[in-house]
Amino acid sequence: MAVSAALPLALGFSVPLQRPADCGADRYFDSSRLACAPCGAHQRQSAGGSSCVCEPGYRMVSSNGGFTVTCEKCPENMSGVTQDGWNCITCPKGLTSKGNCKCLYNEILVERSVDGILLNEALCVHCNGSEQSFSASDASGNRCVRCEKTFIQVSKSCDCNSPNILTGGLCFLAHEGLPPKGVAAVRFAQLGITLTSAWFLKNLQSSAFACWLYSNLTACQALGNMCVMNMNSLSSSRTDACGLFQYIFVSTARVGVTHSIPYWRHNLPWLYYGDQPGLASQVLEKNNFPTSFTFKGTDKDVKLKFIAASFDAAGNFLKWQSLEGGILQLCPDTQTKLNAAYVFGTTYQQSQHLWAVPVLNLNLQYNEKLVNQGSNMNNWLLTRRFFLVDALSGKENDLEKPPSVVRIASKITISIRLVSHTQRGTIYPPLITVAYTDVLIQNPETQSVMVSFAVSYEMNQSEAQIQTDIALGVLGGLAVLWSLLKTAGWKRRTGSSIIDLQTVFRFLLFYAGDLANVFFIVTVGTGIYWLVFFKAQQFVSVLLPLPSQEEDFVTYIACAFSLKALQFLHLLVSQLAIDIFFIDWERPKGKVLKAVEGEGVIKSAAAPVSIWRTYFIANEWNEIQTVRKINPLFQVLAVLFFLEVVGFSNLALMDASSSLARSRESYVAPWSRILRFGVSAALWVAIAILQVIFFAVIYERFVEDKISQFVDLCCVSNISVFLLSHNCFGYYIHGRSVHGHADTNMEEMNMNLKREAENLCSQRGLLPNTDGQTFQISISRKMRLHYDWIHETLTRKRGPARLLDSSANTFEQSTRAYNAMNKFLSSFIDHVHKETDYIVKDKLLLERILGMEFMEPIEKSIFYNDEGHSFSDVLYYGNETTLLIFDILFFSVVDLASQSFVLAAILTYLQQEIFRFIRNTLGQKNLASKTLVDQRFLI
Repeated sequence: MAVSAALPLALGFSVPLQRPADCGADRYFDSSRLACAPCGAHQRQSAGGSSCVCEPGYRMVSSNGGFTVTCEKCPENMSGVTQDGWNCITCPKGLTSKGNCKCLYNEILVERSVDGILLNEALCVHCNGSEQSFSASDASGNRCVRCEKTFIQVSKSCDCNSPNILTGGLCFLAHEGLPPKGVAAVRFAQLGITLTSAWFLKNLQSSAFACWLYSNLTACQALGNMCVMNMNSLSSSRTDACGLFQYIFVSTARVGVTHSIPYWRHNLPWLYYGDQPGLASQVLEKNNFPTSFTFKGTDKDVKLKFIAASFDAAGNFLKWQSLEGGILQLCPDTQTKLNAAYVFGTTYQQSQHLWAVPVLNLNLQYNEKLVNQGSNMNNWLLTRRFFLVDALSGKENDLEKPPSVVRIASKITISIRLVSHTQRGTIYPPLITVAYTDVLIQNPETQSVMVSFAVSYEMNQSEAQIQTDIALGVLGGLAVLWSLLKTAGWKRRTGSSIIDLQTVFRFLLFYAGDLANVFFIVTVGTGIYWLVFFKAQQFVSVLLPLPSQEEDFVTYIACAFSLKALQFLHLLVSQLAIDIFFIDWERPKGKVLKAVEGEGVIKSAAAPVSIWRTYFIANEWNEIQTVRKINPLFQVLAVLFFLEVVGFSNLALMDASSSLARSRESYVAPWSRILRFGVSAALWVAIAILQVIFFAVIYERFVEDKISQFVDLCCVSNISVFLLSHNCFGYYIHGRSVHGHADTNMEEMNMNLKREAENLCSQRGLLPNTDGQTFQISISRKMRLHYDWIHETLTRKRGPARLLDSSANTFEQSTRAYNAMNKFLSSFIDHVHKETDYIVKDKLLLERILGMEFMEPIEKSIFYNDEGHSFSDVLYYGNETTLLIFDILFFSVVDLASQSFVLAAILTYLQQEIFRFIRNTLGQKNLASKTLVDQRFLI
């Protein structure tokens, strides 16, 4: 509920920020006002800062908290103040800085009698350390307690005199065989500094001696903890914490091991697995975890139960601590806890056991060098304990003061590794990987450290990588052979037999396209494999590659896209450079009278043939240049609909769920790049196949087939199309009308079509009594030379740019060249020129498969019967596979870079439109240039 009220203008609700530390010695922090307030006369701030106390030499008369304290000066003969601050007392042995009485070592202060009566003079009572009592003052100096047992054992008293050794509050008998004197230095390698730790200085030597002499369990644990706090350093120096631990470990081999584990001595903590070469791989991959895990079904089991044996820094066992529910919090406090992790496992005899979880410390030093940094498992040195925050070893002089350096576990990763070739969800024991960050404390309130926690699920991907490499090698080799065949076919079609630099360049272009297909097939197969087998499995048998293991996969996609883009640009340039000419079979109808310019006379001339049919065919050709077998816009929208609306994108998450719908409250796993590519590529291919089937079976059969309609339109218009995609190879569409002419009125046109429908006229084919209208043509060198000679005249001026302002000479020259080309090609089709004649034959099956011609047209050109419409190879329509793969790879590259299907769809559609515009615009210019069709009539 929001409450508002009319308030005076400019009235604020701010208060000054003050802390107890800001108040100083003569003020206290008033918690009701959240501000500092002055103390009274002869008063100062208390230790907590939230009240006032009397100054030394003054006693309290009354106190109600805060500043409501009344103080009174003590008399000269009773200048001391009692511990509670309420009375004055005489102090025979002097005063402390706080004005209280003080006593000597091993004495306790007595201010009241047994019945509580205040003494006029304080007493300092000496604790009896004789054999009958063995007492000494406690740490506070208020009572006598039994002295530490090591004093009694060594000196039979509470004194530890020379030559005995006093360290860490313990007394040890000096004799040979003691561990060497420890070095209380802690190395912070990231900061490049070494500190003398107050904690190590106090406890290192005593813990080592007590562990060695008495097998003291707490001391041994404390020594092991100090080794872990020193990053398990195994240096040539044998006097640091780990050196002392190793000294004791080696020296106690006779006492036996715990739980038959050779690295776990009796009475010692288990810190290392050993440093033998190859040991890490045996530990991590020799024994299987005895529990099977399933993703689906009634026996679904996907949960590992971790538990840790938790110790404090002094070596005291705290508890068995479950590692569920966020109990291990990464926050720097002053209490350093060390943990040895285990995981519950049920053996085949249905008994519960704890399986040790090895720790990989990335900061571990061996002879001053970091180990565990490489990926070679055999070189790893595994440990058993870890901590989250160490704010203890970085304290230099006083354990009561804040630390100078804090060491924080900034990156923790639990690795779950699947057993190779398992079919029942078997895993190896987990691995905890820890990386620590050393923080030099300068401004604790503003300093921060980025920490991360992750669980990685991995399996040995070497076999999958080998299979991928084999597939790439085999298919890549086949791509080389296929590219060589393409190059050989290209050489045959260009009429050249010399292997020159251009031939090598063409081979590289062909190989780029074929190698792109190889990469595409392998990556799509890999993506769909992981999508199907990972999402559909019940018992865990495969795990996804880690993000670091996906780099090769992403590289393959990038290579496929780059090579396919090169092939696409080559295709685009090739289509924009084809030679094309429209052969007009129409002949003049009768004669007309025509005035001869400059002579003033009228002569009889052949009636002109209309050019509009040629313009019409040219426009239809222009329209079908970018027609595809699919609808690109629908393709993009359909893929985006299934990914984002239906929810197929959820299949790309790195979890085992195959559900398309996810609740907002549920955990959302990170994306897998392999699955993203697999899902999107599978949708692209599936929708494209459905579109091709729909257009081929339904739309083109019952609605509109633009390619077939173009062939029919050529025949109705009495115009043939002569195409040359190579120097000596191309396509021919026979459009000669069976009625002899097409430039007629509507009534005659309908009559001709009716006669043709009722089979009252000859067939449309080039050969008599055939229907074959489309051909692949392989022309001879003579034919090509003759074509080029005429074509040079035709294209010298690139046709009339403007009909109205063209010079007469240019126009007439172009017209004569056009008529000459039309006459030459029509006579060539009619077998008029015997030196450039041709034959018609069927292609061999192997020729169709390989896409090349075995017979070289030396004397005669060859027309190959074309059962389909192979001339679409010079259009978008005949290269749908290349265009589709390019679109898929473009979409995938954008998505992998941006992790956004929407952005990928938008950019994919934009690039489609941009290249379509380029293809249309430049194709239209090439059409106008090669056919003498004025570009203004191409719409």
